[in-house]
Amino acid sequence: MITRRTLLTIGAATLALGALPAHADAVTGAVPEELASLDALMRTFLAERNISCAQLAVAKAGRLVLARGYGSYGQANTPVQPTSLFRVASLSKHITAVAIMRLVQEGRLRLSDSVADLLGLSLAADPRLVTVSVRRLLQHLGGWDKTAAGRDYLFSDHVIAAELDVPLPIGVEHILRYATSRPLDHDPGTRYSYNNYNFLLLGRVIEKVSGLDYATYVQSKVMRPLGVTRPRLTSNPGTGEVPYLSNYTAKTVLDDSGKVVPYPYGGSNYANFDAAGGWAASAVDLVRLTRIFDGTTSVLSPASVSALLAKPETGSFESGAWYGGGWLIRSMGSGLNLWHSGSMPGAFAVLSRTYNGIALCATFNRREESGSPDFDAFLDELYNAAQAIKTWPADDLSSQYF
Repeated sequence: MITRRTLLTIGAATLALGALPAHADAVTGAVPEELASLDALMRTFLAERNISCAQLAVAKAGRLVLARGYGSYGQANTPVQPTSLFRVASLSKHITAVAIMRLVQEGRLRLSDSVADLLGLSLAADPRLVTVSVRRLLQHLGGWDKTAAGRDYLFSDHVIAAELDVPLPIGVEHILRYATSRPLDHDPGTRYSYNNYNFLLLGRVIEKVSGLDYATYVQSKVMRPLGVTRPRLTSNPGTGEVPYLSNYTAKTVLDDSGKVVPYPYGGSNYANFDAAGGWAASAVDLVRLTRIFDGTTSVLSPASVSALLAKPETGSFESGAWYGGGWLIRSMGSGLNLWHSGSMPGAFAVLSRTYNGIALCATFNRREESGSPDFDAFLDELYNAAQAIKTWPADDLSSQYF
């Protein structure tokens, strides 16, 4: 329940904190006065980067304490709501990782299982594939080097179609056939290399073991137990979501026309990104899902969470952080800081769960491109601003959005 605490309404926020760009002057939701600094930080970020659609959601100790939508879109100037759907790109990875750990917890899968054995992948091109375990996929230790030419297979549609002599659009089965026919770049388990293909494979593992399609299993076993019902796999062109803006263009991968299109609308085939980067969700949805790590839900046990976030066999990076289960992770006191970003042309999203129980998520309908101000530092700025807050609201806005 909202108390008599002062709330910054649409008009008051605009007057007090300065106007957003003309196309982004609508603001929905409410922010308690204790959290006005977070709202001000967001509004400054949007104005400096000319972002037309965005969201911010914040939770503390499992309570949703801030939920806002910024901007409007379309001929009807539809305001962005705290529940509007945005592509969240690689923030999809931790959702997939939780689903994998759910199968492990159910006793239907082991982290040590070989993906080649699970999926019946041929070892003819590289016998080392048999040593690519589920755990190594979760930690980007599968042996595929993203820096090698054409090695992030989810962005290689034209190459794969030509090599296999099949028409566009290609499907996941074509990506699997092409990737399996090529050798690995290095021994599995020896080198971290962030690559979407690791998580594409995890999606197929979920389907194989559960007997359900990827989205159905995730929604039934991960999202619905937490009361999260809105997220869905994004579509081409993203119907029912905010519009995506980018200066980049590309030759479409959705057909063989050779047409040059705005990158968010045909530069990639989002149907193939599912487990690696295919979800559309709202910021409040993603914050809600971090309750998995509070130890208060039935989705994952504390032991499963610990296994998911454990340090990989390669140890920590020089910075002291490590990658596991769809998160970058760092020890902080007696707890862990978890964070990740998602980025595709027309989409940028950041998510963090801090050692002291703060969950932060922001979504945007454009990302950093040539000539634009930096985007990547925003999560650090948001984290620092949240840590500086001395008094947190006692209210929980969850009943308004779930």
